[in-house]
Amino acid sequence: MHAGFIAEIVLTFIFLLVIFGSTSTKNINGGFAGLAIGLSLTLIHIVGIPLTGVSVNPARSIGPALLVGGEALSQVWLFIVAPIIGAALSALVWKTVLEKN
Repeated sequence: MHAGFIAEIVLTFIFLLVIFGSTSTKNINGGFAGLAIGLSLTLIHIVGIPLTGVSVNPARSIGPALLVGGEALSQVWLFIVAPIIGAALSALVWKTVLEKN
């Protein structure tokens, strides 16, 4: 459970940094944002599926957990809380470190 929680935080953190970087107004090649985001999400899933099944998006986990119920529903909190923490950390790093004026 601990490893899955940390993995979801780190993978969401990386995914959001790619989104911030590729859609930034300072990005010269903004036309490739979709490609960068899609490829990073693919890599995140390749790495994370063996660990947790990968969510990096709470909405993607809530629906299946509601349909399956039982143990999946009792573990859905991890796939809600961890991506929120990862996203908040990513936004903090982006604003304070990577996008300084």
